[in-house]
Amino acid sequence: MRVLLIEDDIPIQELLRAYFEAKGHAVSSAADGVEGLKAFNAGVPELVLLDVGLPRLDGWAVLEAIRASSAVPVVLLTALDDTDDVVRGLAMGADDYLTKPFDVRELDARVQAILRRLEVPETLSSLDVGDIHIDDRSKTVTVGESFLSLSPKEYKLLTLLASEPGRVFSSDEIIAHLWPDSDRAAANDVKQYIHLLRSKLYRSPDIGDPIENIKGFGYRLNG
Repeated sequence: MRVLLIEDDIPIQELLRAYFEAKGHAVSSAADGVEGLKAFNAGVPELVLLDVGLPRLDGWAVLEAIRASSAVPVVLLTALDDTDDVVRGLAMGADDYLTKPFDVRELDARVQAILRRLEVPETLSSLDVGDIHIDDRSKTVTVGESFLSLSPKEYKLLTLLASEPGRVFSSDEIIAHLWPDSDRAAANDVKQYIHLLRSKLYRSPDIGDPIENIKGFGYRLNG
């Protein structure tokens, strides 16, 4: 796995690099937000570990820029432990939030949990359904010439529907795919994410509304 570590605390940066490299991952790093974004755009990482309190460009701005072009998993690392900061990070599209100081084993466990939730079939590298193009390597979606900014769950929902165009997926199947470890998700949660995904797809000038609600059965993506 390609890991991008954006962290200005050099001892923490070195510790995390050593840990993840020892587990067989390729790690690149940057010590400020500007260099972090350059590394992100150059390297197409599969995971970003992002400090919030960065010089030159803070972690909030970096996260916003990443989410404008990719659904790659992002874990925020910060000394801030205020609930408002946690909510802000998750609302902006972070997949998890870890407060310093932390145990690297806990970070690794959280990363593995995120990757399990976002796991897609190993055979999927790219998918094309009509004008929709999904590149799983970079976790990006384009519709014609337009780039779509999707959250990780929106991306995961789209890849599920796109894995079998025309097939109707029930709400229960979608729940099992998007919330495998939760017993609280319900059909209304599915409806909400269908609405969010549909609004982003339909807003593209290159495509009509591709998601069809088959009343009483579920949802399908038409090519």
